[in-house]
Amino acid sequence: MLAVKDLVVDIDGSHILRKVSLEVSAGELVCLVGRNGAGKSTTFRTIIGACKAISGVVTLEGRDITGLPPFRIARLGVGFAPEESEVFGDLTVAENILLPTWTRITERTAEEREALAYRVFPRLERYRARGGQQLSGGERKMVSIARALALDPKLLLLDEPTEGLSPAVVPAIVDGIASIRHLGRAVLIAESNLHHVPDFADRLYVIERGEIIYAGAPADVRRDAAVVKVVDGAG
Repeated sequence: MLAVKDLVVDIDGSHILRKVSLEVSAGELVCLVGRNGAGKSTTFRTIIGACKAISGVVTLEGRDITGLPPFRIARLGVGFAPEESEVFGDLTVAENILLPTWTRITERTAEEREALAYRVFPRLERYRARGGQQLSGGERKMVSIARALALDPKLLLLDEPTEGLSPAVVPAIVDGIASIRHLGRAVLIAESNLHHVPDFADRLYVIERGEIIYAGAPADVRRDAAVVKVVDGAG
């Protein structure tokens, strides 16, 4: 579904990504783990076209999407929920979720895509008419992910979906992610804390100072002492 090969990104003269490579297959849930500033968000923003790579290739279903503008990448079926949980404060929850159905046409109707978003996060049903400015941090995160899902994506990128949330809210977010995976969508998650990686993750990458230092099964990540030092100190 997604292949990132030898991605190199510089920002203001600083090397942020150093030949980053990763893959996400159809139906997989893959996690990218690294401490703050390691390059997770830059990796995501380069995939969606918001950052420009010096070199390297990003392909979606075998198609080179490197350097395409974000709106074209979104229309090809890549959904993105940023770490900041940005929602439109002047719009209601329902209007926020419906936005992607106006910008990308798929074989599913807007009503079907909206219903799917509420099925993944049923708690949002009661907040349909509530404005974005009236939501808690956890509610904004749910709306952000639900809105990305309403794009009807083939691939969903979630940047730190549980970071900074109340422990009482985290299970609802994780359950929603599990539901998305069960729908057969490919999901790539960035996390700064190894303990936030879902138990049902298929594969794990660890990034440190812009380089991938581990790629493999989540259960095997602690076999490398150098990697353990990084993931235990992540945050």
